[in-house]
Amino acid sequence: MTPPKDRLYTAEAAKRAGISKATLLRWLKEGKVPEVARDVRGWRVFTEEEVERIREYANTVTPPEPDKKPKKMENNFG
Repeated sequence: MTPPKDRLYTAEAAKRAGISKATLLRWLKEGKVPEVARDVRGWRVFTEEEVERIREYANTVTPPEPDKKPKKMENNFG
């Protein structure tokens, strides 16, 4: 099932906003972006305007710094 032409499901909304689906779902859960409407199955459906607001928010977020310290590997061979 596809959403109406002016609506997008989560994966496509995230792609158009330039972020991963996991990031979008995390931001929704954390309240960093507002919840959106859901279809009859409970799937989120985004408007183009909502995607644009998510894209604008994404442009304000500084990505986390990668760990500079290498992780210690454990020897599990006995």
